[in-house]
Amino acid sequence: MYKNKKIIVILPAFNAFKTLKQTVSDIPDLVDEIILVDDGSLDDTVSLAHKLGLTVFSHEHNLGYGANQKTCYNLALSHGADIIVMIHPDYQYDPKLIKYFVEFISDDYFDVMLGTRIRSRREALAGGMPIYKYIANRLLTLFQNAITGRNLSEWHTGMRGYKREVLESINWQKNSNDFVFDSQILFQIVGRGYRVGEIPVPVRYFKEASSINFRRSLKYGAQTVWYGLKYIFSSKKK
Repeated sequence: MYKNKKIIVILPAFNAFKTLKQTVSDIPDLVDEIILVDDGSLDDTVSLAHKLGLTVFSHEHNLGYGANQKTCYNLALSHGADIIVMIHPDYQYDPKLIKYFVEFISDDYFDVMLGTRIRSRREALAGGMPIYKYIANRLLTLFQNAITGRNLSEWHTGMRGYKREVLESINWQKNSNDFVFDSQILFQIVGRGYRVGEIPVPVRYFKEASSINFRRSLKYGAQTVWYGLKYIFSSKKK
């Protein structure tokens, strides 16, 4: 327990065998439990996760990134987590930074923490972020900030921390099973007025790191805009 709070890290995994051990080894000791949900991997992710002593749950078939997160959050809440930190097990994000996510939430500065990869264009591109992803990230984040009145540096990070009550109070179960789940849940969070904090995380794009392709990126961008427009009209009704 960290300050009498149970800390659970969730790993939404798909074909993460090559990077899982390195990710887990860098997770700080203040974490009480690590839950990995495998979304139909074709490699040895599950067997390795068991060897590493993780709590493991497997989808029989690939259900999608959003569906994976839903299972992760349900398990973390049912296991009594007070603070839940999601990090992709592809080692694109630095797990050692989890302690700062936990501290900011535990000390009641923020309800939600985001790890932002965008500190500067130069750093993001030097870290291997494809130029089209960088441009899309900037444009979508600008759009999302404009319609919500927030000033987040990145809406599309795969490293996030949540206070338990946040996940208990919003209806993320009805969100998409696809990648746009990430945008939907943040729209829900800012719509409820929760305090969102950010800390910078280094950009690490490499061969083994997971990344959606250009076609899926276009779909994600279009869906994000669509849910942004829905957010605008739902806000006007209040």
